[in-house]
Amino acid sequence: MSREQEYENFEALRQNEQEDVDFSVTARTVAESKVAIVAPHGGGIEPLTAELAESIAGSNHNYYALRGLKKRGNKVLHITSHRFDEERALTLIGPCEKVITVHGLAGDKRSLQIGGRDEALRNRVHQALESAGFESEVVTDGAYGGMEPGNICNRGSTGAGVQLEIHAGLRQMMKEDVATYDRFVDAVRSAL
Repeated sequence: MSREQEYENFEALRQNEQEDVDFSVTARTVAESKVAIVAPHGGGIEPLTAELAESIAGSNHNYYALRGLKKRGNKVLHITSHRFDEERALTLIGPCEKVITVHGLAGDKRSLQIGGRDEALRNRVHQALESAGFESEVVTDGAYGGMEPGNICNRGSTGAGVQLEIHAGLRQMMKEDVATYDRFVDAVRSAL
C-alpha cells in the first residue's frame, strides 16, 4: 500500500469509512492521570500496538486507540502521525504532561526505535527497555524520529512526547510469549 493511498487526515477517513465497521475508536480517560498511552494505528493497521498501549496504560493512565477492523486493506486507515488529528485523541492528549504513542514497524528485527521530543522520558523508556533485555535504539531524525511538533506524541500540554516504533519481529515474539509481552509492558510502565 503506497503512502498516496492513505488518508490525509481524519476527516478524509471519516468521509470514506464507517466507524465500528471499518475502524473503531477507544478513548478512556482517567481523571487523576497526566499520562496518555496512544495507539493511533491499532488493529489490522499495525497489529498488537493497541493491545500494548492498553496494557501499558493499565487502569491508572489515559488510553486511546484507533483500530482497523477491515478483513483486509487496513493500511489505508493509516494517518501519518504528524497529521493524526482525530478529535477524541486530541481532547484526551491535550491536558497530559506525558504522552507515549505505540507504533509498528515492518521487518523481522526483534527490536524497537524510540523517538519523540521528550528527551528525559525517551531516555528513561530506552534505559528501562534495555535493562529488561530489549534491543532499543533512540532515533531523533528521519521518518521515525517523532520530532515534528504536530506529531501525535507531541500534542500534550508540554509539546513533547515519546514515540515507540516496534518491529514486527518483536511484536510477533510478544504475541507468542506472554512473559516477553509482560516484561515489555512492565519496563515501559516503570519509566513513567
